[in-house]
Amino acid sequence: MSAAVQERRVKLLDPGRLFTIFNYLFLGVLAVVCVLPLVHTLSVSLSSNAAADTGRVTLWPVDFTTAAYEYALSNPAFLRALTVSLERVVIGLAVNLFLTILVAYPLSKSGSVLRGRTAYVWFFVITMLFGAPLIPTFMVVQTTGLRDSIWALILPKAVPVFSIILLLNFFRGIPKELEEAAFMDGAGHWRVLWRIYVPLSMPALATISLLTIVAHWNWWFDGLIYMNSPDNYPLQSYLQTLIVQDPLTIQDLGELEALREVSNRTYKAAQIFLAALPVLAAYPFLQRYFVKGMTLGSVKG
Repeated sequence: MSAAVQERRVKLLDPGRLFTIFNYLFLGVLAVVCVLPLVHTLSVSLSSNAAADTGRVTLWPVDFTTAAYEYALSNPAFLRALTVSLERVVIGLAVNLFLTILVAYPLSKSGSVLRGRTAYVWFFVITMLFGAPLIPTFMVVQTTGLRDSIWALILPKAVPVFSIILLLNFFRGIPKELEEAAFMDGAGHWRVLWRIYVPLSMPALATISLLTIVAHWNWWFDGLIYMNSPDNYPLQSYLQTLIVQDPLTIQDLGELEALREVSNRTYKAAQIFLAALPVLAAYPFLQRYFVKGMTLGSVKG
């Protein structure tokens, strides 16, 4: 056996190389398992009602048609729920980011700068470990008159503790010399925060924004318990009620021409895919910041 062949065999049997290969295979299989249900849902939504109802659709549309999407986009209830979710994401993201920045900045200081810093940190951590039960939270929302309003979906989760911890660790990684130089030039904490810390923290803020967008878009239970009228449901709450009941009811019989090409199965699949589409579209633009934002500032020298 030649030395080159023996060296190649040794490299192939190297534990680090085998571990890397196993990781790639495992993550590849996991990615395929996560993507297949979405591909199947898309295929069902683009198939005819006969093909979908008889179970002939797998990973490719059968008897291609966009009737389910046309019917879904013409449904006032779906469009109304979509509008509520978009409003919730925009307002919720602004409120979450603003409060996260305001809380993370002072908590990123040492105990000599902020007295009682440890107590404040534990105050927030405890709320993350022991969340308020459903009934007291519901009573607070009802007593404050937030029920059946968009604020009932935003204010109970206005201060995300995990995002605060992530951002304050990032803030602590920013060189103190920048802050000291700004103070010497006459800047105050407010100017230092918005002119130095926030611009330098874009990777962390992009990561927090991605987590916040996904969370607000996917939450459905609070819409069911805080909204009196189904007209105020966010999209995910609307889809949850859609899944557990027949979406094509007697009220829809005036649209017989459309119902001849759409079934419950294709109709549900189309709305589910439309609900996932905004997050799928936004994720590629923020994904490049995700790993950087999660790791920067987490290791201290």
